[in-house]
Amino acid sequence: MTDRITSDRSGITTTRRRFLVASVAAAPLVSTACANSAAVEGTERVAEDLHRYIGFGGKQSGGAGDEACGAWLETELEKAGFDTERQYFSAPRFDATRADLSVGGARATLWPQPIVHTTPAEGITAPVVRVDGQGRAARALQGAIALIDLPFGRWSSMFWEPVRKPVAAAFAGGASACIIVTNGPSGKVIALNTDGREPLYPGPIALMAPDDAAPFYAAAMEGRDATMVMTGEGGRRNAFNLVGRLDRGRGRWLVVSTPRSGWFTCAGERGGGIAAWLHIARWASRAAPDYDLAFVCNSGHEYQYLGAEELLHSVAPKPEETAFWLHLGANLASRDWHDTVGGRNPLPGTDSQRYLVVSPDLVPAAQEEFAGLAGLEAPYASDALSAGELTNVIEAGYAPVAGIFGVHRFHHGEDDDERCVSAEAVAETTAAFQRLLQHALERG
Repeated sequence: MTDRITSDRSGITTTRRRFLVASVAAAPLVSTACANSAAVEGTERVAEDLHRYIGFGGKQSGGAGDEACGAWLETELEKAGFDTERQYFSAPRFDATRADLSVGGARATLWPQPIVHTTPAEGITAPVVRVDGQGRAARALQGAIALIDLPFGRWSSMFWEPVRKPVAAAFAGGASACIIVTNGPSGKVIALNTDGREPLYPGPIALMAPDDAAPFYAAAMEGRDATMVMTGEGGRRNAFNLVGRLDRGRGRWLVVSTPRSGWFTCAGERGGGIAAWLHIARWASRAAPDYDLAFVCNSGHEYQYLGAEELLHSVAPKPEETAFWLHLGANLASRDWHDTVGGRNPLPGTDSQRYLVVSPDLVPAAQEEFAGLAGLEAPYASDALSAGELTNVIEAGYAPVAGIFGVHRFHHGEDDDERCVSAEAVAETTAAFQRLLQHALERG
């Protein structure tokens, strides 16, 4: 099910972005004697890797940015001594021609929700009916365009109950289409993860920025018609998981995983995990000689972990052969922000909406190693909490495990760019994971 690839991996040339490079960050790579120089070197390398990842642009599964990023990571693993392999699978795609909602003189751009049901070229013209987060409609929904007013939140998935419930209720009530207003901290569209195999609902679904919603709420209040147009070309394309192995014949695998794909640039969402994954791969290739190594990087994350499921089924080492699995998920070390007084400004500190989950017997060690790191200083036991791809790993029978996941302020938004992450914070968090791995591996 996998193929060895020898194609060109030159990637995409990008404009250099500047990152804050601090003097205190990563853990020593070689010895205590060179701790300070290693810390500086580690942070500088993290900054370079963040710059490279962000520079690939949009990361939708199987798209140009995702493909180029995967090829770059493949080259980096090979430089560290890994044998690499690609596992291909099919992911949805959609190239929009037009996507908007109009009423009177107002028009708003929409984000087509995959897997996309298009409208006729002339669109759907129907009354706009406002639907609240409980699925309660202001009037009859038969044939209407449902305008779903989500409560304020850091949204992430179509499967979350506050999203699923009103959408299901709208279509059950006879709505011809749904437009979801993703009310959140950015004021813009928050893209939602979804199924990668089949459409979830029978009609067109699109997302609208809350900043654009006011005239359509007014139209709904007045019972006016609006026109929704969503046209373009859809289909499927190949995407790939990347697997790097160092099989030393030890029979005990250390597995480290991270997703690389996402809806937009994903600087804060994915960039920190990618940089940490590369750092730990380079370190482990030298510092963990008693273990076989498998470093896996999945595409298809935004389609309900489509790539991760494919990998678990056929490529990953078996649970009984795996000594430890570390998963580096979303929001490894994204910035916090001020946005109430004086405009929106990034802070040096890290967004605390990140969660550390470890196997129960590792909780004391995690508390020690992550002390002082916002959100991570209070780790959860894996039998009490998990989310994202880490849940897939645990349910597949892997243990012990550790993982991180979270939802930062610009998660799944087009503003998740280089402002949302700092090399210093990523290196500091990476060093803590490296220490936790050292602790776990030393225990055998």
